[in-house]
Amino acid sequence: MFTLEYPWAYVLLPLPLLLRYLLPAYRESRSAVRVPFLGVLTRLTGQTPSSGSAVLRRTKLQWMALIVVWLGTVAALSGPQWLEEPLVEELPMRDMVVAVDLSGSMDTRDFTDNAGAVTDRLTAAKQVLDEFFARRQGDRISLILFGSAAFVQVPFTGDLDVVRQLLDEAQVRMLGPRTVLGDAMGLSINLFDRSEVEERVLIVLTDGNDTGSQVPPDRAAEIARDKGVTVHTVAMGDPQASGESALDEDTLRQVAETTGGGYFHASDRAELEAIYRRLDELNPKQVETLSYRPVRELFQWPLAASLCLGMLLLIIGELGGRRDSLVRTRADPMSS
Repeated sequence: MFTLEYPWAYVLLPLPLLLRYLLPAYRESRSAVRVPFLGVLTRLTGQTPSSGSAVLRRTKLQWMALIVVWLGTVAALSGPQWLEEPLVEELPMRDMVVAVDLSGSMDTRDFTDNAGAVTDRLTAAKQVLDEFFARRQGDRISLILFGSAAFVQVPFTGDLDVVRQLLDEAQVRMLGPRTVLGDAMGLSINLFDRSEVEERVLIVLTDGNDTGSQVPPDRAAEIARDKGVTVHTVAMGDPQASGESALDEDTLRQVAETTGGGYFHASDRAELEAIYRRLDELNPKQVETLSYRPVRELFQWPLAASLCLGMLLLIIGELGGRRDSLVRTRADPMSS
């Protein structure tokens, strides 16, 4: 869309006429040439000397050149611009960390995949999380994987395709057979220390209990609460299991309650999908929209066009004047 930044500049159009009317004409005094034999010259040439001033007048082409240059100057001063189509940028208002358990018990085959076939817990979790991430466009998400150690697989990013791809490459026991739930929460809290948004959400998915964290889960939950991080815990598998594969529902429920989050348990794929749909409702996507319209300046076009056209008119006028002078010189009988 074409627009003018300073349309009031066009009030300057009659300024030259106003100055011509108000200001006196330019005058320059010169000493006359004294010729002692002036009478002889007048008699020989047949001309009569006169007194007064010589007035130089502009040609029509010179007037046209001045008008064109002034019109182009005023047009450039008005700030012509071309407004491009608006560019809309969505800035995330929430940072979300998803921590996924890769301990040995996630290899248990008691869930189903997309086709309904029996599969291990991690495969089912990855498929459900992939759909969850696909619905979170606009959020910044970080992916943490944990087993015997916790590792930041993906730092905060808005490129959710990368998060989905790297989650798909995760394998059971790739970080050891144990479950350091508290350390994973502590690592997530450290990530949030670099976040500038106010709303911070951590979703932890596990099927076991903490088996060796340096920071106990309950202590990590207190730190998360103090730093404004809401923790949702998602448990998978059989709560009746024993040993290192036992599901510590009490700890997971306490972590969620301490931080103001929710505790969810899924014993099959349908329940797991329902949990992440519920998390979508609890944490709706929020973005801050910034709109920017690029501006292309056009002042150089009228300015350049007027200068080129003005110079062209002056050149034409100068060449025409020289040609007329040459014709008069040739027609003068004194030249032969």
